[in-house]
Amino acid sequence: MNSDTGAGRDRPTMRAISQDTLGGPDVLHEITVERPAPGPGEVLVRMRASGLNPTDWKHRGEGMFLGSPPFVLGWDLCGTVEEIGLGVTLFEPGDEVFGMLPYPYGAGAHAEFAVAPARAFAKKPDALDVVEAGAVPLAGLTAWQALVETAQVRQGHRVLIHAAAGGVGHLAVQIAKARGAHVVGTASEGKHAFLRGIGVDEPVDYRTTDPAEAAGEVDIVLDTLGGENTRRSLTPLRRGGTLVTILPGSAQALGTRPAELGVRAKDLLVQHDHHGMTELARLADEGRLRPHIEAVFPLEQAARAHESGEQGRTTGKLVLTTG
Repeated sequence: MNSDTGAGRDRPTMRAISQDTLGGPDVLHEITVERPAPGPGEVLVRMRASGLNPTDWKHRGEGMFLGSPPFVLGWDLCGTVEEIGLGVTLFEPGDEVFGMLPYPYGAGAHAEFAVAPARAFAKKPDALDVVEAGAVPLAGLTAWQALVETAQVRQGHRVLIHAAAGGVGHLAVQIAKARGAHVVGTASEGKHAFLRGIGVDEPVDYRTTDPAEAAGEVDIVLDTLGGENTRRSLTPLRRGGTLVTILPGSAQALGTRPAELGVRAKDLLVQHDHHGMTELARLADEGRLRPHIEAVFPLEQAARAHESGEQGRTTGKLVLTTG
């Protein structure tokens, strides 16, 4: 264990992207703060790449779970272990790792260093470079926990994935295919070639076709949109099927309707998970999971990255790096 935790002395500083008020991307600004120290069971990771997710701009503008600023956003992290805390046995300083900081209250990945429980991380897969690995954690764990752990996707299942070209969606497609499922995926027609390239069996243009009708009977629906889409997503489910929505409260708002139809509807809030990260790394190293990177921004251009992401047209992921 690295015993130098900085106790009793000034710690070095680091750059971070913070905000003092809720609002648009312009509220984001770079600050200099003291570098954190790992406590028992924690690791300090030097950030090299950190993916952006819609929850970042939702928290920036609305506070959501984090409440009022100031705070540093970001949950995705790929980097190098700098220090380890008491009792950590999984990693040593110098190890390359990737993982998700505890969601929602563990935010802070959009900085040069971040501290988190050691078991929030796994070894970076050899098949992915740093930027790709930094794009996977939150979206990948969301897809894994929704499809594998909640809906128990398996060989022969028909799965409907909404927004299949998005951050969660395009990883969910690959996870479902790796488990032997037949995938129906929604996206605008211009993204259908991309969908076929990642394994979608039946692309559906949601702008001209009702996905609930086009999908036929399915065993699982992954809803990444919420609202009316959640309610309509019950329609194609066969009895015994499962709807998983990643928009908090969307399934609960359906009331007794799922039970009346003989299906399950579940709200999913992603959790950090060493086992899940290890499984995602395994799929990547087997060549069955690779994130699509639309754009990479240096840390200091976080506001530009938020502006791009908020337009809602991103295919795959946007990533911040520290160079």
